[in-house]
Amino acid sequence: MLACFTETNHQAVPIILVPVTDYPKWLAAQADAISNWLATTQFIAEAGAVRLIPDAAGRIARVVCCIDQPENIWCAGHLPFTLPEGVYVLENADAYYASYAIGWGLGAYQFTRYKNPKRQPAQLVLENKIAGPVRSIVESLYSVRDWINIPTDDMGPAELAGVAEKLANQYNAKLTQLIGEELLQHNYASIYTVGRASDDPPRLLDLRWGQPEHPKVTLVGKGVCFDTGGLDIKPSAYMLLMKKDMAGAAHVLGLARMIMEAKLPVRLRVLIPAVENVISGNAYRPGDIIKSRKGLTIEVGNTDAEGRVVLADALAEAADERPDLLIDIATLTGAARVALGTELPAVFSNHDAVVNEVIQEGEKQKDPVWRLPLFAQYREYLNSPIADINNNSTEPYAGAITAALFLKEFVPDDVPWLHFDMMAWNLRARPGRPQGGEAMALRALWGYLQKRFGK
Repeated sequence: MLACFTETNHQAVPIILVPVTDYPKWLAAQADAISNWLATTQFIAEAGAVRLIPDAAGRIARVVCCIDQPENIWCAGHLPFTLPEGVYVLENADAYYASYAIGWGLGAYQFTRYKNPKRQPAQLVLENKIAGPVRSIVESLYSVRDWINIPTDDMGPAELAGVAEKLANQYNAKLTQLIGEELLQHNYASIYTVGRASDDPPRLLDLRWGQPEHPKVTLVGKGVCFDTGGLDIKPSAYMLLMKKDMAGAAHVLGLARMIMEAKLPVRLRVLIPAVENVISGNAYRPGDIIKSRKGLTIEVGNTDAEGRVVLADALAEAADERPDLLIDIATLTGAARVALGTELPAVFSNHDAVVNEVIQEGEKQKDPVWRLPLFAQYREYLNSPIADINNNSTEPYAGAITAALFLKEFVPDDVPWLHFDMMAWNLRARPGRPQGGEAMALRALWGYLQKRFGK
């Protein structure tokens, strides 16, 4: 599946990674032919700089690449398309080889469903002992990116269900679905109400995997496959990226894939409310009252705050089983982007120890997240005179916090819970992170899950 890797070391060109601070010492130790070539070609030693060094016949003999910090996963992220096509091996990567390989793989990503690639990426040699884990992570994150990038015509609720079904079949998991009015029959009115206006009926996807004696880990992903804003319609410019409003669902499916591929000893459950928030004669309206699965009544203050409404029923269902860890992931609020920008996901939690370990793992993996507070005093902004809670704050401030406080109403305090609010999209290209759909916080979460539940 991954054209950027090979296990064949035949005629591989070595890449020497040189920290910028060590470059003068390294250069002094090189043969005259190399130092003269670098001087003649006016090579400047700065992070990311690359120079091809030829042999006597004019072929590439080696590559010099300057890096900033040896532990930075993205040191090799730009190389798959900076280097000519061919096979390469990292000569002095030592303990960081697997990490660099992940960065290389993510940098080789291309979304080719509708357009042929301009070229193939350069290939990196993987040793057998790291090939499996590296491929699993990169393939899973490729899948997340692909699912986010696919437009809603080809990734509506039905197609998203197809993705979950394919994963279930691949890893011997069990997938059940409640579709359309079945949601009402099973007391998921919040999910049904948001999605009922679409020709592609709303559904709740429920994937289960693992042994019953293992710790319970439940993942909940926002699966709004397109968000017009409903009757509180978005401006057209704000609608352009709304195919990505199902990125939470893509993330939990990608994380589930890593868990199942590695056979992590957990009892996994994945819940995805999959809907389209569109406009038709039976679209839900501002002022409507929805009775949620938990029994709390929700006044619809704004139909464009639909993500928290569908998550409410899924979180209530998840919490009923009292999992050892509950994680939800969503592209929930613009307010989180205003607070932290597009490249730093927000995380909220009711459990300090868990969230602190995830943050630490994110720092280690160069996959950062930032904690925002569940500031209880803002809960009154969600008060309603006619229902238990309003889905929209009465104040224009702290929108990410009030959205998280809304979700908190559906999660008991005794269930360790992480809520991620993220962009899931790269507005700019960076090494290893091309423009488009992006898997954020997943390497941090995967590292944490391995440490906590791994054998």
